[in-house]
Amino acid sequence: MQKKIEQVKVLLDALPYIKKYSNEIFVIKYGGSAQIDPVLKDKVAQDILLMYLMGIKPVIVHGGGKKINALLEKLEIASHFIDGLRVTDEKTIEVVEMVLSGSINKEITSLINQHGAKAIGISGKDANFITAKPIDLDKYGLVGNIISIDESVVENLLAEKFIPVIAPIAAAVDANNHPGFNINADLAASKIAASLGARKIIFMTDTPGVMDAEKNFLSTLQESEIISLKEQGVIAGGMIPKVDACIEAIEGGVPKAHIIDGRVEHALLLEAFTSEGVGTVIKR
Repeated sequence: MQKKIEQVKVLLDALPYIKKYSNEIFVIKYGGSAQIDPVLKDKVAQDILLMYLMGIKPVIVHGGGKKINALLEKLEIASHFIDGLRVTDEKTIEVVEMVLSGSINKEITSLINQHGAKAIGISGKDANFITAKPIDLDKYGLVGNIISIDESVVENLLAEKFIPVIAPIAAAVDANNHPGFNINADLAASKIAASLGARKIIFMTDTPGVMDAEKNFLSTLQESEIISLKEQGVIAGGMIPKVDACIEAIEGGVPKAHIIDGRVEHALLLEAFTSEGVGTVIKR
């Protein structure tokens, strides 16, 4: 009996958050180990389904760096990063699109559907949902800077009770014969969240969150603190695009951005429906 009472208490503790977030959009950047480990993948799908059944509108934006690395290595195509962004030539963009729009996108969509929700996979090329131009062709190759997002594409899917699963590949903004652009998934998620007026954006990572110079976990951060940590070199490498994406989302009107540890089972539910949470929250 005591166990049943504890279960009810957990539900009651979550009730204020369920009421607050009903009918709100959550953009979830899905990546890291939670996208690779079979047990974690299943837990994430359960979390997304529960959010969906609670009336939240999840929008999933996924990366796929580890699988892209593996296929590039198998095909003996050299790859390297500058400022946390993958330098992308024409051979690389073919592999990136194959992995993101093909393999990973359909796997995530299928997994969510198997759990009883209604997911549909798209890329930024579909209906010119995301258009972009090169950030710097000489430096980064076919890495794109997003020029426009047609949010009506996602809004129509949400209105039909679908969970959109989005691969961050963009169409060219003009007819310049580019095959498309590789968009950093973190930055794509932030732009999409801002365009949709999302209530939250949540980045799933392989770290507990943002750390200070002494490796202490930071539960909350302001933009000025992020700038300082970047200048000190404390925030570096792959964390740079994540915090930049958080700032961009916040400046675009999203009330809160979260960087959470996707290696923790049910991290999405713990962050969204408990007062303690499990990650770093970045607020206006």
